[in-house]
Amino acid sequence: MLRKIEHVGIAVKDIAASNRIFTDILGVAPYKSEVVESEQVITSFFQVGESKIELLQALSNDSAIAKFLEKNREGIHHIAFEVADISKEIARLKGLGYQMVHSQPKEGADGKLVAFLHPKSSNGVLVELCMDKAE
Repeated sequence: MLRKIEHVGIAVKDIAASNRIFTDILGVAPYKSEVVESEQVITSFFQVGESKIELLQALSNDSAIAKFLEKNREGIHHIAFEVADISKEIARLKGLGYQMVHSQPKEGADGKLVAFLHPKSSNGVLVELCMDKAE
């Protein structure tokens, strides 16, 4: 079951410059920055009410963010939904015929377990499912 929009991920070329821009726009500084080795990215998170904005900068030319930026300009990369039970949600969506990038949850940023739907299954939108690891 989907609970809410957890965050919107934005691919950026320069996270320091983008942090300054989004701090100005949102009126708050990022509350967290971390390297996610498995995805070869550095992230910054901004809290906006109940939702978050995640900035993602590639750390390697092989990362998904680097490949995204090669094909696109900086901008929205994905939308993430908080789910109550990520394994159940993956199974439910697969049962409905949706193609998953990840068929099992994996560790993501901000203390989450994550899995992505393939954009071919969701009108070209990369959809992330996420759940707190502590749940």
